[in-house]
Amino acid sequence: MANTRVIRLREAMNKQNLEAVLITGEVNRRYVTGFTGSSGYVIVTLQDAWLLTDFRYLIQAADQAQGFQIVDHGASVTGALHSVLSGANIKRLGFEEELMSFAAYRSYERELKPVELVPVSGLVEELRMFKDDGELELMKAAADLADQTFMHMLDVLKPGISEWDAALELEIFMRKNGATGPSFDTIMASGERSALPHGRASGRIMQPGDLVTMDFGALMNDYCSDITRTVAIGTPSEKLREIYDITLEAQLRAVEGIRPGMTGREADALARDCIASYGYGEYFGHSTGHGLGMEVHEAPRVSKASDTVLQPGMVVTVEPGIYLPGIGGVRIEDDIVITETGNRRLTESTKDFIALG
Repeated sequence: MANTRVIRLREAMNKQNLEAVLITGEVNRRYVTGFTGSSGYVIVTLQDAWLLTDFRYLIQAADQAQGFQIVDHGASVTGALHSVLSGANIKRLGFEEELMSFAAYRSYERELKPVELVPVSGLVEELRMFKDDGELELMKAAADLADQTFMHMLDVLKPGISEWDAALELEIFMRKNGATGPSFDTIMASGERSALPHGRASGRIMQPGDLVTMDFGALMNDYCSDITRTVAIGTPSEKLREIYDITLEAQLRAVEGIRPGMTGREADALARDCIASYGYGEYFGHSTGHGLGMEVHEAPRVSKASDTVLQPGMVVTVEPGIYLPGIGGVRIEDDIVITETGNRRLTESTKDFIALG
């Protein structure tokens, strides 16, 4: 069966007048080939495709990288690359400029002569923005596990538990239920620390009246979920309840309003303008969202600086927040997929205000 991702990659190569491309980024390599090993180099031309790896992965590569010629690169990666390029009569080779170190570039430039190295940006990443049905099924499973984990944590959070212990329990639950691991370092921030947008777990003990922000995700079958929920331990102050209600209103407006044809800037404004209308604009300093897939942060961005047009098949987060230094903060986040007529939520946990006894 033809590798549709390679076909789409060749279409993109044609548009940039590239006869061959070298893929060295781990996630891009996995996306194009299906190979999950830790070491490999991919060359795709307009006619052929190779995966170069070492002895450890030859059997695995042959099984996973369907349609690719598998090459044992031996002791010299550049020597093996040179042999493949020479045999294919390649004169110009695109490389991933954002993912290759300067030292590696200098080595390739020296060892692959007379091949001309051509920097390219976002060639595979732009393909990854559009998820097919198979990818969306995997992402839905990761989102479902995030939802299950949130519900589990409602029985865990209570006065006297530390952020460290809560975060550990959260990650153990995900792993026990099918996750390879967390999509990213879990954020578990309570009390005044909930005003830290990326507050990793600390030894702080949760107290009555705290808000607790949990931002986490499950990595399953190479795809990520990313969810944030904020709950209260006991009864929070009126100010904290106020910013919860405003953040929820902003998040709901964005989820309800995001649709295809809208730019990232326009989508961001749905949440940002709502928060600003209540006088808290300066306390919402990050983007409304970002792309999601094999990595937890991918294109496209949902921010006031993004002109990318949202299209069906893209998956983005929607995560406005309000953060009051020394007091506390709120963030609420869902993963959504852009559809032909609007969007569909992948994460479905309740966002109603919850006060745990």
